[in-house]
Amino acid sequence: MSLKDCRLKREKDFDLVFKKGKRLFSGSLSLIYLPSESLKAGFAVGKKHGGSVTRNRIKRILRESFRSFMPEIGQNFFFVFIPKISGEYSYFTFREDMKKMLMRGGFIKKDA
Repeated sequence: MSLKDCRLKREKDFDLVFKKGKRLFSGSLSLIYLPSESLKAGFAVGKKHGGSVTRNRIKRILRESFRSFMPEIGQNFFFVFIPKISGEYSYFTFREDMKKMLMRGGFIKKDA
């Protein structure tokens, strides 16, 4: 299953996750998650992060980071990742923080 099939796109789904979801935090990211019937991930990058080029780059980095963990996630959830404002956005930072949050939430095993 590719990430393209697992994208959270509808405003209604985002609103549901923001309203009823549980939250986890790390140094560079916040995660809101909600049990669902399928595995889907969304990425919310606000205008405070910069122009559209910067925001789209951040979303590409986040999607690629999440893609590496998709095979290890066994349950079906809606995930929304929100980056914290920073001077520099790094794939390695996002990936490490994403791994820590997914392990803390019990979505992936510690040996991942």
